Amino acid sequence: MEPQAKRRKEMDKCDTWDVLPVLSDEKSRDTELLPAYAAPIIEKRETSRLVKELSLIYPLPGLQHIKRVRACKDKSSPHPLEVIVCLARDVAKGVMPADLLRSQSFDSSGLGEPFLVEIPANPPLTRPQFEKASKHWPTSFHEDKQVTSALRGQLFTADQKAKMQDYMTAAVQAAKSGREMGMDAVGAVIVDPESEQIVAVGHDCKRGAQPLHHAVMVCIDLVACGQGGGAYNYEKYPACQFSSSDFFRNGCNSKETGQPYICTGYDLYVTREPCVMCAMALVHSRINRVFYGAPSADGALGTKYKIHCQKDLNHRFEVFKAVMLNACEALHKK
Repeated sequence: MEPQAKRRKEMDKCDTWDVLPVLSDEKSRDTELLPAYAAPIIEKRETSRLVKELSLIYPLPGLQHIKRVRACKDKSSPHPLEVIVCLARDVAKGVMPADLLRSQSFDSSGLGEPFLVEIPANPPLTRPQFEKASKHWPTSFHEDKQVTSALRGQLFTADQKAKMQDYMTAAVQAAKSGREMGMDAVGAVIVDPESEQIVAVGHDCKRGAQPLHHAVMVCIDLVACGQGGGAYNYEKYPACQFSSSDFFRNGCNSKETGQPYICTGYDLYVTREPCVMCAMALVHSRINRVFYGAPSADGALGTKYKIHCQKDLNHRFEVFKAVMLNACEALHKK
């Protein structure tokens, strides 16, 4: 097969899976709504005064994202504008909506009768949140276009996805090698995105003498090994390798290569979502990005926890899931 035709075929395969971002709870939560009272503005020229006075009488603390005035949804209405009067929780018990404005010491002659609405409780952080919020009441929105592109599956080009497939395929092959040796079928590779080279390949080894040797831990240790460190020897596991020529010549006794601290600037591809131990190891090794295939019930990068989103950690990284999802899930099917 011609190289170009082969590449096109590989790109076609990439269309069967998506690269989905694993966002923080704040960015992925559903739109929470608060009940509030609004009223039609009968006299449009009174809008500025009404908004100013209502803001003094009924401030909306913590709701700076809410636009106090909106265009009337009913295009046939004689009143083109509507304004938020107050939150429903701020209305004293026993006060009827019709009495909300009459009991206040300001001129409400420019307003109609209040009615109940629902408004977004939190500022939208993503395009989907903004679109849902806007169906209820207008809000301000400062868009992160990279997040929007990621959610639409447009952050990575076809060529980039083809590369991702190459990397994850290497991780899948490593997982199969581990399974043949009686290990859990989990494989991982660490990639230098600048050179587009795989720098370490590892699989699960925890059923041997070291119960902590998950595939991710093995890969991190192999990178450290190639930098003159590392704690373990993987001669019994030929599929677990570091790509440095110094590593193959001298093993873990290789001299310092001058590379940055462990995984700084590197990407990880792993067939199954990492656990808490592995996720924290990725924090400490300064990984750049993580791409995983299948979720795990105890996964720490999206399923059970989101370690990468913890604001009190001294390093954070981006996480993407569902890379070659079917192939990665198939590793665990009997």
